[in-house]
Amino acid sequence: MESKELSIVIVTYKSEGKIYNCLDSIPNNIKVKIVENSNDKNFKSKIESKYRNVKCILTGSNKGYAIANNIGLNDVDTRFALVLNPDTILDKTAIDNFFIAEKKIEDFWLIGPASDQQVNKDFNDNHILEVNNLKGFAIFFNMKKFNRNFFDENYFLYFEEIDLCKKVKKNNGKIFLDKNILIKHEGASSVEKTKKMELEKNRNWHWMWSTFYFHKKYNGFFFALINISPKFISSIFKTLFYLLILNNVKRDIYFCRFSGIINSIMGKKSWYRPSLD
Repeated sequence: MESKELSIVIVTYKSEGKIYNCLDSIPNNIKVKIVENSNDKNFKSKIESKYRNVKCILTGSNKGYAIANNIGLNDVDTRFALVLNPDTILDKTAIDNFFIAEKKIEDFWLIGPASDQQVNKDFNDNHILEVNNLKGFAIFFNMKKFNRNFFDENYFLYFEEIDLCKKVKKNNGKIFLDKNILIKHEGASSVEKTKKMELEKNRNWHWMWSTFYFHKKYNGFFFALINISPKFISSIFKTLFYLLILNNVKRDIYFCRFSGIINSIMGKKSWYRPSLD
């Protein structure tokens, strides 16, 4: 019966090479919502034909991590939800151990699995630890705590889970790690390894945009400007330097850094999108 209280949300974008390992690790009696950031009807058909417990929602275009997760979470009708990256694999005990944890800490807002480093460093005899932040690859939500208000949709990439945790703590919510919840994360591999340069430019643009936006949101414009200034100055000089020595690859990367910062300072949306078609 516990499995009927949990839904899993997975945001994908050109992730077909990874998603099957993830889905194979999920018990087939748990609802899964895949939110595919495209209009790939062939992907939807293949996934839903192979897995009867999976519903695939097509966004129509690449809307990013925050918007897509909110689409999935707002389609959830269970008490709990688990947001997963497509390059994760659940241990056979992961779901059972989550339900053990939620019974011990009924007032939680978020629960995440602990990394090996955290287990060795922070935990004593208790397998559950209250924290301020979680890694974004796997987060359990207590749905009744959020009133359908989840991720800040201004983010396209980076800082979404940091912002979420910040919001939870500002509302006096409780966040926990559980070292008994085991979820393997391959990392940096949700998108197939094609067009590496496009992905690198995308990462640099959005890391800079999101950095400034996050600090402006929580600490004000001038603090954010001071915080970003060294990276801003560096991006200008390195763009010019690599332009002069005809290194187009690094020139483009540092120009993307500069562009991400300047767009965020100017209050423009996180509009940059990689060309992966």
